[in-house]
Amino acid sequence: MVVKPDPLQHSHAPEYVAEFLGTACMVFFGLSAVVFDFGHGLPMERWLPDPSLRRLITGLLFAGTGSLVAISPLGRLSGAHINPSVSLAFWLSGKMGLVDLIGYVVAQMLGGVAGAAALVGVWKQYAASINNGMTLPGTGWEIWQVFLSEVFITALLVLLIFIFVSNRSLMRWTPLMCWIVVATMVWLEAPISGASLNPARSLGPALVSGVWTGQWIYAIAPPLGGVLGFLVFRFASRENCEILTGKLFFVPHYRTLFNCTAGTLSSK
Repeated sequence: MVVKPDPLQHSHAPEYVAEFLGTACMVFFGLSAVVFDFGHGLPMERWLPDPSLRRLITGLLFAGTGSLVAISPLGRLSGAHINPSVSLAFWLSGKMGLVDLIGYVVAQMLGGVAGAAALVGVWKQYAASINNGMTLPGTGWEIWQVFLSEVFITALLVLLIFIFVSNRSLMRWTPLMCWIVVATMVWLEAPISGASLNPARSLGPALVSGVWTGQWIYAIAPPLGGVLGFLVFRFASRENCEILTGKLFFVPHYRTLFNCTAGTLSSK
């Protein structure tokens, strides 16, 4: 049995605002880790000359920011998608309506811009030294390789999210899984495409920088990966395997705009 929220019961504006703030926090604090670890003139260049080790630390900090948003009051309210690709996949799964999908994507995009603007204002020349945290195709990689890489890592992330939120014993661990998986992706895949996974994360730095080199990749490939991840889950999962919630961290007493399975509402 699926419990659907009553669209006339209350406005969903609080969820949209929470998604905006969550995305802004993720972009600002996540990219602050990038600036601190790779910004020219900052001490990490001297402390840790190995770029691979610095990239691992950056991945842990960046992904950790997103996971902390998920378990925060903001994430408990909105579900902490903080990524249009994730929201698109949940809409395809029937967990949210089209109006809410649009509201979430607009909030996420604006949040990405706000977070990037704050980054530039705080870190100034240090942010500029790394192109304000822009995601750019890696040197030596063909465009098709960069594109497919973004599709693959986003599809894998969405697939894993769906596996976790369709299992009552795993769903509470979704933020931890995302932390480990995204950190690993940043560590291993960032030299190829920058490991965007997220159009909102890429739009903000590109807009404040006024540079659009290769940005079409990050507008198209991650959402395509989100669709692919949903399709793989749908065709590979058991017929009775149902996505229980649209939230990355479900808390029963928080209101929800998602279509939730009734058993989820009493899960602990």
